[in-house]
Amino acid sequence: MFKRVLIANRGEIAVRIIRACQELGIETVAVYSDADKNALHTQMADIRCRIGPEDPMESYLNKDALLYAAYESEADAVHPGYGFLSEDAQFAKMVNRAGMTWIGPLPETIALVGDKDAARNAMEPSGIPMAKGSLPLDSNEMAIEEAKKVVYPAILKPVSGGGGKGMFIVHNEEELRKVLNVVDVTKIRYYFEHYIEQSRHIEVQIVADNFGSIVHLGERECSIQRRNQKLLEETPSTALSDEMRTRVGKLAVEAARSVHYSSIGTVEFLFDLATHEFYFMEINPRVQVEHGITEAITGIDLVRTQIKIAAGDPLDFTQKDVKFRGHAIECRINAEDPDNNFMPAPGKIDFMHEPSGPRVRFDSGVTAGLSIEPYYDSLIAKVIAHGRTRGDAIKIMQRALNEFIIEGEDIKTTISLHKRILDDSYFQTGNIDTEFIKKRLPIYEQEPKKLSLKEKLNLRNNIAENLTSVFDAGVNDFIE
Repeated sequence: MFKRVLIANRGEIAVRIIRACQELGIETVAVYSDADKNALHTQMADIRCRIGPEDPMESYLNKDALLYAAYESEADAVHPGYGFLSEDAQFAKMVNRAGMTWIGPLPETIALVGDKDAARNAMEPSGIPMAKGSLPLDSNEMAIEEAKKVVYPAILKPVSGGGGKGMFIVHNEEELRKVLNVVDVTKIRYYFEHYIEQSRHIEVQIVADNFGSIVHLGERECSIQRRNQKLLEETPSTALSDEMRTRVGKLAVEAARSVHYSSIGTVEFLFDLATHEFYFMEINPRVQVEHGITEAITGIDLVRTQIKIAAGDPLDFTQKDVKFRGHAIECRINAEDPDNNFMPAPGKIDFMHEPSGPRVRFDSGVTAGLSIEPYYDSLIAKVIAHGRTRGDAIKIMQRALNEFIIEGEDIKTTISLHKRILDDSYFQTGNIDTEFIKKRLPIYEQEPKKLSLKEKLNLRNNIAENLTSVFDAGVNDFIE
């Protein structure tokens, strides 16, 4: 087992990894930007390494600084968490070449699954169902022709990346031409997939060791989304029968085997509600934000398992050993204003009361007295409720969210949105799909309102007084 692990990340996931390492008797090294010098993950780690006074966001993307911190702290492994460099094959290679262990899939596997076109090609011989797709696009003219071949509605997706970012759904050529006015397919590689409107987003957790053993830990339902960004996840899915559940689990294992996968990861599918067919979307080669609900119903600690696999241990359980108990729901609580187009609302936390009690888990990287920084992801906490049934889990989550109080002068949160989702009769009966927010809570899908020049200037000035140029640039893009 490793003696010391450097965590190349911050916030909630860094805290989660530190806790897993502590239980395994491993020392931890936290890295931090100046903005994070008092953050919770830096307080909990055994060793702290400052990784630069420059742009706070870029600090966690500075590969040389991270490797130097690992070298100076005598770490023998690096855990990338999620986001930042977790899917960067080059960084994984750099870690290995420096004589340290990368806690994650092989760099070659990361590179393969990170290129969606290459991943689809690698899996095609296995017969895994895939939505009709296009070649990578190199011009607007090619985009228009390929969209016709794929058949509308189509979804324009970046070849690299994940998390639902940078995607556009188009229903006809007119909509596509509007998208092409703002998306340069000659600079960022895009491709099309046929978009299945009546669908559910189903992902399967996989665990694979370095000796050829691959096990799936059931599916997660991720259909509650806003513009392809997940808001709430649950497991198991209400859409699947036992036969469907077995089928998608086998498909996920086969997908992982097709790319010689090791470590933990997630295979994502679209489930066509009309045909009951699963269509492969992508493999995420890292720990997922929503891993906690799988841990709740299986009792398997995914982060500890991931570390043990990287250390060379074989899996100590088989598919037959995996048992599913109850139902779990996760709500992602962000520092955003859901009533104002989800504008970020960072600031100092003056008071925070965490939900607790039976069958409630609270994962966070902040506490009262700390600040939610404007430079990073706006996640405040993940609240997980585990019930004997889905109805039980919903009631537990409602109680937990009523307990969750967070106060600060500028802070707004998405707690109110999650309460509305949980109160919705369609959600309560499991009658959901990827269009749920658009159809049931359309106010949260509204486009940004058009601002007058005076309003733009006022907004710009207010932001400039409180935030750095990094965040300011993002808001400039938004309001323009």
